Amino acid sequence: MDRDALSAPAELSNSELLARVEGLAQNEREATASLIVHLAELDVRRLYLGEGCSSLFTYCTHVLHFSEHAAYGRIEAARTGRRFPAVLEMLEDGSINLTTVCMLTAHLTHDNHRELLAAATHKSKRQVEELVARLRPRPAVPATVRKLPATSPTPASPPLADVAEAGAHLLLPVAPVAPAATPPAVVAPLAPERYRVQFTASAETCDKLRLAQDLLRHQIPDGDPAKIFDRALTALLGDLARQKLAATDRPRGSRGSAPGSRHVPADVRRAVWLRDGGRCAFVAANGRRCAARGFVEFHHVTPHAAGGESTAANIQLRCRGHNGYEAELFFGPRQPAAVREPRTPYQATRSGPSRYACLRRTREPG
Repeated sequence: MDRDALSAPAELSNSELLARVEGLAQNEREATASLIVHLAELDVRRLYLGEGCSSLFTYCTHVLHFSEHAAYGRIEAARTGRRFPAVLEMLEDGSINLTTVCMLTAHLTHDNHRELLAAATHKSKRQVEELVARLRPRPAVPATVRKLPATSPTPASPPLADVAEAGAHLLLPVAPVAPAATPPAVVAPLAPERYRVQFTASAETCDKLRLAQDLLRHQIPDGDPAKIFDRALTALLGDLARQKLAATDRPRGSRGSAPGSRHVPADVRRAVWLRDGGRCAFVAANGRRCAARGFVEFHHVTPHAAGGESTAANIQLRCRGHNGYEAELFFGPRQPAAVREPRTPYQATRSGPSRYACLRRTREPG
């Protein structure tokens, strides 16, 4: 490896650091594509067998020491790349990534692969999920509300329903098991305009849902949770708009802000939120606008400390990160309140100095 590539990042200018990172990312993509090509040939020759591995997956995890997830993605890409060489080219230039390849593999054919790969170019995981949902729409999931078990049964244990039918099994001693981990929330597209939403609710939330089902039987006879949650979210968003954005059907005339006040009047908050579309309005030098909608704040373009007023012309939406970033551009980096011993981000794992030792930050005494 070029030793210049391992020079300390702290010594680079901003433009040099950006160029270095972009170059390293391209090198990584090229190396990954080359590795996948060689894995495909190794798979065809089944050389992993001679290395004492029963499968290419075992070879990747035990010999190459990839994580199971990394091994799966590379093997899937290797086998898909042998069928459709365009996949390898797009991996190398960054048009698609390994996650996209794994999601599309089952849907690629010799007739559609170029069109499908082009549609997935530079798309996020969620966008590719929506693309797949359009290709293979799935039926809507049935609405269910059920209580999760307090413990996770062992794989050999029979289902609870079977145990109930065979009462003798209840007399057998049961070894204690660890509490079941809370399943992650899921929001996944099933088909155009339809999503599966799954999460774990507390008993209190479940009681509220059942009460809402009972109170809404005249409007929603089947008690469909999706319709009830839609109503609840609509009401919640309206309440949040009144709290955070001063939304109202009867806006009053604004008295403005007192001289020297940071207060953003209600009419300004409403106008700015509508104008900026509820998302961060920061635009980079290359023209890319920030897409963040979470942790959005009202930002003074000309800072309040520099005489900036709380008017719609001087207020824009910023995510928390860009709000702080622009403050540092104007006022300079914040100085730490206290000096702490710096961490060493990389430790040598073998005797002798690490080749990443140049990345360690040290503080000169005094």
